[in-house]
Amino acid sequence: MKRPDFMILVCNSYRVAGDAQGFCNKQGASSFVQYISEECSDRGLDVVVTTTACLSVCSQGPVMVIQPNNYWYGGVDKDKIDEILDALEEGKAVEEYLIA
Repeated sequence: MKRPDFMILVCNSYRVAGDAQGFCNKQGASSFVQYISEECSDRGLDVVVTTTACLSVCSQGPVMVIQPNNYWYGGVDKDKIDEILDALEEGKAVEEYLIA
């Protein structure tokens, strides 16, 4: 199996009991997964996209993390996702959205 170039993690606020109930989920983060997957495919980016349990930075959500770059983005919405993916294609980060 070939390892993808990037893994994009989208916080979906799952808690220990398994219920998605936090800020990121309430802000529609679950809908980002399909959007990001389709955008990456259209751009020819080799990416795996998945949701996560709570990443514990709710005050800055919705949160998206790109590995192996270790880019943590906060306040993500579809417009910001487009900018973030544009930068990823160029091998850069969108500094103004980084939270870590």
